[in-house]
Amino acid sequence: MLNNLKGAFAVVVLIAACSGCANRAVEPTLYDQLGAHAGIEQIVEAFIGNLADDERMVKSFENTDIDAFRAHMIDQICELAAGPCVYQGRSMKESHRGLGIDAAMFNVLVADLMQAMESTGTPVAARNELLGKLAPMYRDVVTRH
Repeated sequence: MLNNLKGAFAVVVLIAACSGCANRAVEPTLYDQLGAHAGIEQIVEAFIGNLADDERMVKSFENTDIDAFRAHMIDQICELAAGPCVYQGRSMKESHRGLGIDAAMFNVLVADLMQAMESTGTPVAARNELLGKLAPMYRDVVTRH
């Protein structure tokens, strides 16, 4: 009888412990917060549109293969956000070598990206997290001081 009572008690404790686990919310990844692949595509499309409309930036991209830029940007953001993509483009240092990008140009680019995320309804926390993951690229992109 005592063994049956111990066994029943163990089952009750196990069920209680497991029910607590089931009620815990799983934190969405940055990839999920950005809207997964479709959301990242929307952000990148809006970003490219902003660059095209920004007279301060449009000349910088006039010789750029926009389709390749779009694909690489989507893959890069997807990978940084812990999504299933793998960025296979050139390094940021290699991609921006010789372009003479200064801090002011970089800041305009970031503003255009922020505007793209806002216009697509990206949550503020996700915007900040993505910008935090992109920020270390500054030293590889800005080549003119």
